Amino acid sequence: MNWLVGAGVFGAAIGVGSVATTSEGRDIIAATARDASIAAGIMRERAPQDGDYWRRCDDARAAGTAPIYRGEPGYRERLDADYDGIACEPYRGR
Repeated sequence: MNWLVGAGVFGAAIGVGSVATTSEGRDIIAATARDASIAAGIMRERAPQDGDYWRRCDDARAAGTAPIYRGEPGYRERLDADYDGIACEPYRGR
């Protein structure tokens, strides 16, 4: 069974490696990683910009700017529910 898992990992590495040899392949890998990072809440779709003002966190999330860190445009303590310096944090399962 272990050899089957090893073969799968080896095959995946070869497949990704062969795709990454072209600029188009690297672009596809980068776009996929970016999309996955945004979906997981690890990365923002849009960086905060000067003049940003969000009435509610739902507005910041809809714009792809959340979470917003203290010192960044758009950060307000009113949006930081737990006062940890991160406003409009991703929803956590309860």
